[in-house]
Amino acid sequence: MAAMYKVRPVHSAGVLPGHLPTCMYPVPNLHRAAGTAAPPPQEEVDPSLQALESRQEEILKRLYELKSAVDGLSKMIQTPDADFDVTNIIQTDEFSPLTTNGADLDLMLGKDYGALKDVVINANPSLPPLSLLVIHSLLCERYKILSAVHTHSSVKSVPENLLKCFGEQTKKQPRHEYQLGFTLIWKDVPKPQMKFSIQTMCPIEGEGNIARFLFSLFGQKYNAVTSTLIDSWVDTAIFQLKEGSSKERGAVLRSMNAALGKSSWLVGNELTVADVVAWCALQQTGTANTAPANVQKWMKSCENLAPFSSVMKLLK
Repeated sequence: MAAMYKVRPVHSAGVLPGHLPTCMYPVPNLHRAAGTAAPPPQEEVDPSLQALESRQEEILKRLYELKSAVDGLSKMIQTPDADFDVTNIIQTDEFSPLTTNGADLDLMLGKDYGALKDVVINANPSLPPLSLLVIHSLLCERYKILSAVHTHSSVKSVPENLLKCFGEQTKKQPRHEYQLGFTLIWKDVPKPQMKFSIQTMCPIEGEGNIARFLFSLFGQKYNAVTSTLIDSWVDTAIFQLKEGSSKERGAVLRSMNAALGKSSWLVGNELTVADVVAWCALQQTGTANTAPANVQKWMKSCENLAPFSSVMKLLK
C-alpha cells in the first residue's frame, strides 16, 4: 500500500543559529557566579509621604499618652477609698485656735504708719448680715478693735438692737492704740458691701465674700482641698440654704447632716467660716428647728460659743 502523504525529514535539514526565536522579556541570567549579579534598582521615596508617616506616628503617640492619662483618672474616680485621701489631707492642715495671738495684721493687710486700718461695711437693716456680726465678735477676742455703728440717710429707721449690735465701747482709748477699725453703716443697699483703707483694694460685695475676707484675718492656713471645701459650703449656704427654694434647702440639710456625721464641724475638726455662714443662714431662714439630728448637735456647739449666742439676741 502506498503512503498517502510524503513529508520531508526534518533532522536532515540544517537549523541555523540565526533562525532561533528571540525572547520578548529579557530576564537576568541566574547561572552567573555569585556576587556578579547587578543590584536591583532602589525606588526613591516621596518626601511628602515621609512627612505624612512621621505625622501619623506622632499622632498615635499622643493618643496613647492621652489614653494612659484618662485611664489613670478613671481609676482615681472609681477607687472606693478616694474620700479617705481627702480626709487625710484635711487633717494635715495647720489649724490654730481662733483665740490665740499669732496673726500679724500688718503682715496680712500691709503696714500703714500713722493710720488705723478701717473696715467699713454697708448693710441693709431689713436683712442684717449675721455672719459678719459673729466674725466681728470673734475678731474682738483676738485684736483691739474700734467698733462703730452708723445710719445712712437712705434708711428711715433702724431697730434699736441693730444700732447696738456691737455693744458699748467700755474703754475709750486713743485711736492709735487700736489694731483695727470696724464700722458698720446701715444703708439701703441690695447686698452687703465692704471697703478697706488700702487704696489699691477694690470693694468687696456679698456677705459670703466679706465673711471670707474677715475670717482670713485669723491667719489660719489651709491647703487647696480644704479651701475648696470651705468655699463650697459658704456658697451653698448663701445661694441654696439662704436664697434657695425649700427643695434646695432640704438637699443642703441632708448634705450637712452627712458631713457632720463624720466630723464635729463642716470642714475638719475646727471652726471655719463655713460654719459661721451656714449657722446664720439656718437662723435667718427659720429651718433650724426642723434640721436633722447631726445638724441640731452642731448648732448647739456653735451656740455654746459667745459670739453666736450674742447674735441670737438680735433675732429675738
